[in-house]
Amino acid sequence: MNLPNKLTVLRIILVPFMVAAMLIEFPFHYLVAGLIFGAASLTDYFDGKIARERNLITNFGKFADPIADKILVISALVCFLAKGLCDPIIILIVLFREFVVTSVRLSAASQGKVVAANMWGKVKTVSQIIAIVTVFAFSVALEILSLFEKIVVLPIFGTLAYVFYIIGEVILWISVVFAVISGVKYVLDNKDAISEM
Repeated sequence: MNLPNKLTVLRIILVPFMVAAMLIEFPFHYLVAGLIFGAASLTDYFDGKIARERNLITNFGKFADPIADKILVISALVCFLAKGLCDPIIILIVLFREFVVTSVRLSAASQGKVVAANMWGKVKTVSQIIAIVTVFAFSVALEILSLFEKIVVLPIFGTLAYVFYIIGEVILWISVVFAVISGVKYVLDNKDAISEM
């Protein structure tokens, strides 16, 4: 297994640690989960960069890289839902898009074709990563502020939490728009594989 593929596998391995850090309450657990998510996201950048620069692009990488992205992003969104940081409709739309795209990808694979992610898929992934990192950053900020709330009452804490939630939701919804656009583009670009299903 070459280095880019190892980085893809590492991204998947990091997911359970991120989920545990998100769901288990301990001081600065959002920070730990966010750092793990950030490290996993960097593997996405480096596996593609190394594969292209060193001509190490493989069928495994074309197939596994987007799957690893889906596992990472959907795991983070489900954790956000569990913590009340994400609208469930966002997750439903993202899941629907991913099921459709994965179905097309599997159909193409059954016909001996490996379909790599297109530019819109990359835009979708980057927008999702930016949105998730933003929600993590807001959660860490609120976690730090809550320490001071125990010492001095901060009347703006509730308002700030609400503002952060709204901004996070808006950014997540923007990433959903890119997810839908990329999903539609993916289906249109691969309608031959669908017609042979």
